[in-house]
Amino acid sequence: MGGKKEGAKEKPLEKMTSKDLREVAKEIDGIVGAHGMNKPELISAIRKARGIEEPAGKKGGADVREIKKKIKELKVKRAQAIETDDQKMAGIYRKRIVRLKKKTRRAA
Repeated sequence: MGGKKEGAKEKPLEKMTSKDLREVAKEIDGIVGAHGMNKPELISAIRKARGIEEPAGKKGGADVREIKKKIKELKVKRAQAIETDDQKMAGIYRKRIVRLKKKTRRAA
């Protein structure tokens, strides 16, 4: 009664919830690890599996993760520079970290 109709047209991916996108992704063989993905990643993976071209425009959440990974690496390098008493490099790393943090705020 309250279920979906068999011949009903599917909603656009952007309008679906993450939960619905995970259900769609589970049905597609090429997608692995759907439960660990966020909404933009799920949409991207489903489009790729279906052969739909990505629209040019806003960048997804994957970029933010990459930037945060770079920030962590720079923090380690900065800590090493402080330990070896290299104030110049510590300052350079600090500025790079600040710049990357600004990028994550703009991308979010």
